[in-house]
Amino acid sequence: MALEQALQDGLLLRHVYGLIVAHLRDHNLTQAATAVATATMTPLNVDVPPNKLLDLVYKGLAIERDEVARGTGSVTATEVVGGPTAACYGPLPILPLNSLDFSSVQETKGSSKKFPKHDARHISEHKNVARCARFSPDGRLLATGSADTSIKLFEVDKVRQMMMPDGNSREGPVRPVIRTFYDHLQPINDLDFHPQSAVLISGAKDRTIKFFDFSKAAAKRAFRVIQDTHNVRSVAFHPCGDFLLAGTDHPIAHLYDVNTFQCYLSSSLQDVHVDGAINQVRYSTNGGMYVTASKDGGVRIWDGVTAQCVRAIDKAHGSTEATSAIFTKDQRYVLSCGKDSTVRLWEVGSGRQVKQYVGAQHQQMRCQAVFNHTEEFILCVDESNNELVAWEALTGDISSWPSNHVGTPRWLEHSPSEAAFVTCGTDRSVRFWKETF
Repeated sequence: MALEQALQDGLLLRHVYGLIVAHLRDHNLTQAATAVATATMTPLNVDVPPNKLLDLVYKGLAIERDEVARGTGSVTATEVVGGPTAACYGPLPILPLNSLDFSSVQETKGSSKKFPKHDARHISEHKNVARCARFSPDGRLLATGSADTSIKLFEVDKVRQMMMPDGNSREGPVRPVIRTFYDHLQPINDLDFHPQSAVLISGAKDRTIKFFDFSKAAAKRAFRVIQDTHNVRSVAFHPCGDFLLAGTDHPIAHLYDVNTFQCYLSSSLQDVHVDGAINQVRYSTNGGMYVTASKDGGVRIWDGVTAQCVRAIDKAHGSTEATSAIFTKDQRYVLSCGKDSTVRLWEVGSGRQVKQYVGAQHQQMRCQAVFNHTEEFILCVDESNNELVAWEALTGDISSWPSNHVGTPRWLEHSPSEAAFVTCGTDRSVRFWKETF
């Protein structure tokens, strides 16, 4: 029996190795796939259905959650993905089992979905331009940063309560701002939440990245500070939470160890963006890659482990700036936005453009294009008409509606967990939009 069990365990282990190698290979992490294949003597060309590992993990986690809910599981609730909880934090959302298939995006024609109507509410105002916003990974919190150097933290449940017809009538006015931080000397450019802990980071023109502990109600100042050498335009935590990336006026993204503050740079000179500053940097879902959008119009994809450039899309937006770039959930595509008034979808593996979204002008501000939470729609702004726009992701059909801001919104950020998004404006206001039911 012991021998039979050992053989069964060995077969299972071989199967697991194959799943890992295929997952890394299919997500363009060739170097990592080769290393694992060599170490485990697994064929690099092992035949596994696409996203099989993700499917199995998703199903296993669902079963584990059910067991915990029934009290029959052997793990605690905080050990389930959905995972670690912290003050004011809920379980992290699990990726959908099937993300939108963009492989046939070029051929998709005919009837398309209509972007749902959304209700909007002015939820707060800064003393100067509201420059950026970010939702927490679970969608329960929202942070905004301003040219007035302040950061506001909102509880989304309270925002929803504000938007109810009788939301302010029962126990006085609802106040969705639960924290306000003041610790920067110059305008704030970007924000991000730690994937597990109650920590918010901000990057600003004062060349600093600051860490705020929002579990403490009385905290107004940062408890840790990274002093960079350049204007910090964009920040992003690695999904593990131990590292963060900073896109700055320097041509290479700065990788920081969160525990030691050690800074790492890519050693390959050919990886340098031709014309300097990085407007945005974002990690892929599993942190195996990150993408940068540059002022020179280039979009580049980097290995998340070696920091080597694995795919350069030079002049992705011609001679104009690439203002934003993000991965799809399955990590196979990158969505970029540029000052050439286009939004483009790129295939990571080949670097080819698979779709272009047009019909909105954005030539002045560093606006970004984002997916909604299901990736069925792409949202952006139209500066010429002071409108918000939504493209149906597969067909490219566009719809638009007034922004309700005085002047074009500077930033648009969608919730990762529900049909809701936020806009920030040069009129200093923050507006929350949620689907009308």
